Amino acid sequence: MSNVDLIIEERAASIGNFMVGRLLPFKQKRTVGPFAFIDHMGPIAVKDFDNLDVDPHPHIGLSTLTYLFEGAIMHRDSLGSVEKITPGAVNWMTAGKGVVHSERMPEGIRIQKPDTVLHGLQIWIALPKELEEIEPSFVHIEAKDLPAWEEGGVQYKLIAGEALGRKSPVPVYSPLYYIEIKTKERKKINIGKGLFGEAAMYILEGSVHNGEHTYQPKHILVSNDSTLCEFEMDAGTTVYIFGGNPLPEERYILWNFVSHDLNRLEQAKTDWIAQNYEAFPLIPGDDQTFVPFPEGMKSFKNKAK
Repeated sequence: MSNVDLIIEERAASIGNFMVGRLLPFKQKRTVGPFAFIDHMGPIAVKDFDNLDVDPHPHIGLSTLTYLFEGAIMHRDSLGSVEKITPGAVNWMTAGKGVVHSERMPEGIRIQKPDTVLHGLQIWIALPKELEEIEPSFVHIEAKDLPAWEEGGVQYKLIAGEALGRKSPVPVYSPLYYIEIKTKERKKINIGKGLFGEAAMYILEGSVHNGEHTYQPKHILVSNDSTLCEFEMDAGTTVYIFGGNPLPEERYILWNFVSHDLNRLEQAKTDWIAQNYEAFPLIPGDDQTFVPFPEGMKSFKNKAK
């Protein structure tokens, strides 16, 4: 990107018994457009003692986007949704006023494919203020239904949002984009005219050149002006461009909750601790366990480092 305002490096974080690389939020950059949270999962060989099984846990005020490069995850939620996501597809869950979901390894996968590798991104996208309390919903989009094209020997896929003259079928709630770009040869990329708002690039593999600088995987490059999205990719490089128009109000994160309203975060915390099923219903078929609210997390002021 011809104007890099900030470089964010992955930081190790734990989600139960599975380690991830945390990218957003960052102390110097809480959001990029409406994107409020990004975890890089894996790549890791799944073992009995090291797996993604995440018990039921709640969300409010956001949409989650799960996108896998390898492996599979079984999604269940309090709406009754049951969906196995595989590489290239999108699970899009909108929490709104409140939803509960679990993410587990599909049953029997270690027997069928004991060498399974799990690798992907999990993303939170904050909802506009007027939509923070909408009814929760879930949508699964197959990989074949996402816009994908080749241009100048470069492969593009628009995973979510609208950009570069295309529109993804993922039902987003504010102007944004999430784009995959791959190349087998060294190529110059200039897509700034097809973007808007803030933009960031996540380097999954390979390397990216920007002027005299070379950037390696596990970094996000942030630009406050997406029209300056120009860079050069080495052969065998894959990057993800994401961003859009920032939301007018600041967003706060308390554990799994996102809101512009601090009181709303505290109410969600209280409801989950009390196991208020009206606010956070049980998941059909997965209601025997849950993730407790973390001890020591007293307020929204517990910010990422």
